[in-house]
Amino acid sequence: MSVARNLLLAASTNVWLREHAMKTWFVRRSVARFMPGERIEDALAAAIGLHSKGAHAILTHLGESTATRAESEQVTEHYLEVLERVSDAGLDAHVSIKPTQLGLNLDSALCHRNVQRLVDRAGELRTLLWIDMESSRYVDATLDLFRQMRARSPFVGVALQAYLFRTERDVESLLPLGAALRLVKGAYLESANVAYPSKQAVDQNYYRLASRILGEYLRQGALLHIATHDAVLIERLTRLIASVEIPSTAYEFAMLYGIRMPLQRRLVAEGRPLRVLVSYGSHWFPWYMRRLAERPANLWFVVKAALGM
Repeated sequence: MSVARNLLLAASTNVWLREHAMKTWFVRRSVARFMPGERIEDALAAAIGLHSKGAHAILTHLGESTATRAESEQVTEHYLEVLERVSDAGLDAHVSIKPTQLGLNLDSALCHRNVQRLVDRAGELRTLLWIDMESSRYVDATLDLFRQMRARSPFVGVALQAYLFRTERDVESLLPLGAALRLVKGAYLESANVAYPSKQAVDQNYYRLASRILGEYLRQGALLHIATHDAVLIERLTRLIASVEIPSTAYEFAMLYGIRMPLQRRLVAEGRPLRVLVSYGSHWFPWYMRRLAERPANLWFVVKAALGM
């Protein structure tokens, strides 16, 4: 991986840098490119705007690793409110949660109860709840949680990271469930013992895994979120989808709010299903650093914001 990417990922966990950068006007100005605001009202307005342009949203409240049980339960209540507000607005919008935000780092039973409340309500509203994937040390616990929730409801999906060596085995274990899977490249600083060290290797594994999941659709009913901004990968997978006549119900392209907008518009114009992750909340610094790390060229945007260009 590039030096710039590794530095940005290391910065995402630096407490001193987080506290100081979040007060810096040009950083706050530049982050606005990637999130519509800090309030749920901002996220809902963005989801409505996406709908008017032919795309749909996934909403996620930023934050990880809650410090207390009360905090994790507050996050749960917030997401229950989000589910209600999405339903009341008549939006086709999913919700994505992070297990440590709901207490996984405190007590697995607590996290299970919180996620179960959300999965049950999402099922009642017939909308999909996504369980996001965090760093590699949480993978086993997250997949155990997902399997328990999937046995309870079909209205739950999980993210998998293509840069981890283990993900091929995880895909094979999940496909028989007919599961909804969101395939991302991965955005945490991981050891070479657990993750592919080069972009080329990650890209190759991403294509291999995505092809495997798409190929399983007709037999198991799997759903794939192709979550990447890589135009080359998107083109390769688009050709594969056309060649084997995969229906649009089997996949959605998934991208981030404010990133590669011309590519997003092109996918919509071509009639491809597109779902955009809309992030909001005040705990945005680690997430912002990881977004820059995914494409270090975005640092130029921060420089331009600082210079008023």
